[in-house]
Amino acid sequence: MANVTVAVLGLGRIGTSVALALRRYSERKDARHIFEVTCADLRTGVREDAAKAGLGDKIERDLFSAAAKRDIVVLAMPLAEMQDTYMAIANDLRAGAVVLDMSLLKQQSLEWAGKYLSKEVYMVGMTPVINPKYLHDGLDDTLHAAADLFDKGSMLVMPGPGCAKEAVELAIDFASLLGASPHFYDPVEHDGIIGLTEGIPALLGLASFYTATHSSGWVDAQRVTNPAFGRLTHHLYDTHPDDLRDLLLQNSENIVRKTDELMSTLQSLRDILARKDQDALEAALENAADAYNVWINRRSNGKWDDSKDEVNGASFAGNMMTGLMGGFLANRFKGGKNGDEK
Repeated sequence: MANVTVAVLGLGRIGTSVALALRRYSERKDARHIFEVTCADLRTGVREDAAKAGLGDKIERDLFSAAAKRDIVVLAMPLAEMQDTYMAIANDLRAGAVVLDMSLLKQQSLEWAGKYLSKEVYMVGMTPVINPKYLHDGLDDTLHAAADLFDKGSMLVMPGPGCAKEAVELAIDFASLLGASPHFYDPVEHDGIIGLTEGIPALLGLASFYTATHSSGWVDAQRVTNPAFGRLTHHLYDTHPDDLRDLLLQNSENIVRKTDELMSTLQSLRDILARKDQDALEAALENAADAYNVWINRRSNGKWDDSKDEVNGASFAGNMMTGLMGGFLANRFKGGKNGDEK
């Protein structure tokens, strides 16, 4: 049994859940490797919440020391801090280390990885599609992290240019270990989809709250807000304004295109309501409800009729990281009795 050192940088819901899932695996009786996880976050309040969520009090503030000489570095930092993080940790990463970038947007991250990381460090972009049981909770803060957040979900895998095959295999096994099914994705296509599924909801929440607070009835309306309004506007609660800014601006072309489509749809619905056209409204609702039922059943069951490249993640139980890292980790694991480097 070998010890694998992991740094998790960024302790929002995703980063904290990664750390909890790794601990869950390490505590299994059939675990083939023990993960030594070091967690770090620059934000005092987030570190405190991560401790409450189950990570204890051994959480660092210093990203540099947390990432230095680790085998795997998971980047789950806020978007606004990603470039600075790449710059900060690049010189401290060991040769053969794998950086798993779980930020929302991948084209920008791939650019930063190519600019700041050495050729002996491999970056793989990864985007978790979480456990369907959490799909409607609208809770993206650290306190709602969970070891099973990735169970029955997917992990979109996007290796950087020139990434070693062994590093990609490691990322695939890592995703499976967390409980997710790995799928390869194109970074450009990925960011387009993120514009629709993350950018548009965030923009709608912003627009809805802005409209409400500038309404003449807001003084009274704010007293009777319920979960529907809270879920719609939750980004303003659990996401820093700088991160919302970067989510929207770094992916602005995709979001502008989807916003145009949304505005067209809203205009059509507005016209239906203005003329009190019951038949047209019922037709729109029935069409949307039918499509929604098809989607939610597929999303809940994880069964899709698509042609995306899917990889078999079943290997992790017996072969997690065997022979990976171009021989670096493999040689270290075959070293001394504690897995020391030869």
